[in-house]
Amino acid sequence: MIVIPMAGLSRRFTEAGYKLPKYMLPVGENTVFSLAVSSFKNYFATEKFVFIARNVAETKNFIVSECHRIGVKNYEIIILDTPTRGQAETVQLGVTRSEYSLETPLTIFNIDTFRKNFSFPSASWFSYSDGYLEVFKGEGKNWSYVAPSKNQTEPLVIRTTEKDPISDLCCDGLYYFSRTSDFLWSLEKEKQEPSMPELYIAPLYNHLIKKGSSIHYNLVNKNDIVFCGIPKEYDDVLNNISF
Repeated sequence: MIVIPMAGLSRRFTEAGYKLPKYMLPVGENTVFSLAVSSFKNYFATEKFVFIARNVAETKNFIVSECHRIGVKNYEIIILDTPTRGQAETVQLGVTRSEYSLETPLTIFNIDTFRKNFSFPSASWFSYSDGYLEVFKGEGKNWSYVAPSKNQTEPLVIRTTEKDPISDLCCDGLYYFSRTSDFLWSLEKEKQEPSMPELYIAPLYNHLIKKGSSIHYNLVNKNDIVFCGIPKEYDDVLNNISF
């Protein structure tokens, strides 16, 4: 299942004067929502989608309309009444209320990022991996990071951090767990031993690595990623519409 958490408060957009949630904002003939979800257009007919949102601005009707317009076939909408302690808790509340099995593979992706030409890894390691993080080469303190293993035969992760540059491998917001139950288990561990005040997803992998799970990273070209999480990035997208 592909889970899209969209229960954030979009505070920077509100402070900049925007009246709609950022995922409803127009981008040419599209919306931020439709461009983010269309990252997975190759899987519209085969994957199950779960959208987790707050009950604001007729969001449920908006999601239904957009899914119909872009062709998402199988989806579920989970509406939350209150803010959460972070993206990881948002996903937890959604998947535990979802109708889908907890042994289903779980892909998590941001609602404010557009991923061009996405497909799941074709490398052999993907068939036995317990999870992976998609990364690009970058820098800065606003990203999640992975520390790669020195093992050159496959892209194994030995540690993840949040807003702590331990390498040049920045997470683009796409996270994969081979079993949803592993995500839930690692989140409970993170709650017991929190690494950050907010519940982020990247640090959860450390608990799986500690117990011996095989966690990988998948390096992609930064040119295949478009970020739209803050007003300046949204303005940049509007000035360079090519979708």
